[in-house]
Amino acid sequence: MDVILTGDRPTGRLHLGHYAGSLKRRVEMQNSGKYKVYVMIADAQALTDNAGNITKVRDNISEVALDYLACGLEPEKSTFLIQSQIPELCELSFYYMNLVTVSRLQRNPTVKNEIQLRGFKQSIPVGFFTYPISQAADITAFKANLVPVGEDQLPMIEQTREIVRSFNGQYRKILVEPMAVLPENHQCARLPGLDGAAKMSKSLGNCIYLADTANEIKKKVQSMFTDQTHLRIEDPGHTENNPVFIYLDAFCKDEHFAAFLPAYQNLEELKAHYRRGGLGDGTVKKFLNEILQNELKPIRERREEFAKDLGEVFAMLEKGSIKARAVAEQTLQEVKTAMGINYFNGNSLLKSV
Repeated sequence: MDVILTGDRPTGRLHLGHYAGSLKRRVEMQNSGKYKVYVMIADAQALTDNAGNITKVRDNISEVALDYLACGLEPEKSTFLIQSQIPELCELSFYYMNLVTVSRLQRNPTVKNEIQLRGFKQSIPVGFFTYPISQAADITAFKANLVPVGEDQLPMIEQTREIVRSFNGQYRKILVEPMAVLPENHQCARLPGLDGAAKMSKSLGNCIYLADTANEIKKKVQSMFTDQTHLRIEDPGHTENNPVFIYLDAFCKDEHFAAFLPAYQNLEELKAHYRRGGLGDGTVKKFLNEILQNELKPIRERREEFAKDLGEVFAMLEKGSIKARAVAEQTLQEVKTAMGINYFNGNSLLKSV
């Protein structure tokens, strides 16, 4: 059976970019019954750039767990775990560090982008700089061969593949080389921010959160960046690189027109009208709002129900973490045996003398 490892950093509630980029796909794969799924809340990784704000990370563990449950991930079908509760992951990271050079980490596009985004310059925390190695430990500990990610995480998966190949070639072939699983809808791979920025990001404050109220969603959609050349309704507009239309590409279905905008039959008709002029941004945003409200309302309602019993949520996380740790411990022992450092297993240290 294929194994999936997926997760998020608990630095805030999850947003529409997470949902479109990988959460929807995770739920679909979980429900197919074809995969063994591990869902990780990566709190240790979050601490690499939040070491001075541990409360932020700690408090958001429940927020992320609630978002997972609200979207349809289920503890009966997936194993939920908290990264810091699996110490074997740290030990695996330490061994993998010897298989990666500093220059290779510096070339990782995702790391470079995140360093620039956070303004670290020369004051990069070592933990943050090496988090591709930590991610490799997470993936390989559970021998995951499939990792649902957004497009921006592809360099991270490639770095894990390199580490696996290096380990298997230098020691023994026991680690599994993973493959990235991207959203089937290309527009979902990387939703732009409400402000037109390349990425929807909690740190940039340009997100629609899964827990947002109906009124908050409406206000955010109304404030969205569109086409700067489309100043009047009669002006021809551009749908390419227009966040409102990118969101429509990601979420709009033909049936939405019959329900919310019956003057058109499909998205191509709407785009054609916008391009030739005569269609205002207000009309398009109103349509997008209706679609997002329809998508997010059941998620928000499920989230509110789960939030009524946080004790049960944390019991689920504890149980899953214990189960996951047993798997990671088995992999760690295999790694140490392959490296020849499992000294007290069968008196191997004596045998080498």
